[in-house]
Amino acid sequence: MHLLADISAHGLGHLAQTAPVLNALGRLTPEMRLTVRSALPRERLAARIAVEFEHVAEARDFGFVMHNAVDIDLAASAGRYLEFHADWPRRVAAEAGWLRHHQVDAVLSNVAYLPLAGATAAGVPGVGLCSLNWAELFAHYFGDEPWASQIHAQMLAAYDTGAGFLRATPGLPMADLRHRQDIAPIADIGRADRKHFAAELGLDESERWLLLAMGGMEFPLPVAAWPQTPGLTWLVPKAWQIRRSDVRSFDAAGLRFGDLLASVDAVITKPGYGTFVEAACSAVPILYLERDDWPETPHLVAWLADHARAARLTRGRLMAGDFIDLLQGLWRAPAPAAPQATGADQAARWLLKAFGPA
Repeated sequence: MHLLADISAHGLGHLAQTAPVLNALGRLTPEMRLTVRSALPRERLAARIAVEFEHVAEARDFGFVMHNAVDIDLAASAGRYLEFHADWPRRVAAEAGWLRHHQVDAVLSNVAYLPLAGATAAGVPGVGLCSLNWAELFAHYFGDEPWASQIHAQMLAAYDTGAGFLRATPGLPMADLRHRQDIAPIADIGRADRKHFAAELGLDESERWLLLAMGGMEFPLPVAAWPQTPGLTWLVPKAWQIRRSDVRSFDAAGLRFGDLLASVDAVITKPGYGTFVEAACSAVPILYLERDDWPETPHLVAWLADHARAARLTRGRLMAGDFIDLLQGLWRAPAPAAPQATGADQAARWLLKAFGPA
């Protein structure tokens, strides 16, 4: 079987969901030929995908045009969607031609809808996988616009005419998708190893380590202006270029993010599937930036309430570094039982049935 996995580059959560499924598929079907089409860099893909793959550095979705990791440029996004759907039948036909040319037997998309429409047109099985879909988010932001109904219908049809859609828990309801199949949480759970990271990053094992991870999208924080707190060390992306005695860059080559996440004392992040679920499964406390305009947020937060120590953080307090009291409250709270992340194996078994013999 030649499987095309199309992975959105709109943040890193799409990769965090897809990679464990591909790894589970690889264990079940070691003869599988895998092509990964994604605008994410190959090295980032390879850090999570254990199966050998060919990389096609292209994107079939854009999701939304973003000002930063949390703020959407709605005007620019509307323009992109109008352009993207201006000749939708031609675009679908071109995608079907691409799949035929590359002799693709099956498509797994997280979460572009064009590959699924192309798969249907090409006569190959296509399956969506995600905790969200662009049709539901598009309807939330643009549903009242007079130009939006036809675009939304095309998006929804693409998602709903394939072999099915695997809705990862927690996620949007997706009530409009008739072929939706709910699956358990998906997570690549890391292995805590504080001794290793202390040596690699020059950390003191006796201190609290706080990871600042904004989901792979641009959202630098003014850590250099935050007050220093004895016993706390901040782990930040190297690109932020912060030089302070209590700050370390965490994205050194060869360090597995999942293992680092499992080793820290708390993570500060934006609402998003990958970090939320992986931190919860590792029993790591979570401070998350308020993002009430993002439709997925209430579903993620409701799940966190049952499965993690977590608290909401206003943007003002985050930018000021004024949240140590919230962290201390999380550290005092009892940790709930860690959730079971069985979704990857569940998805892999379902996909093998959906794709059938190659």
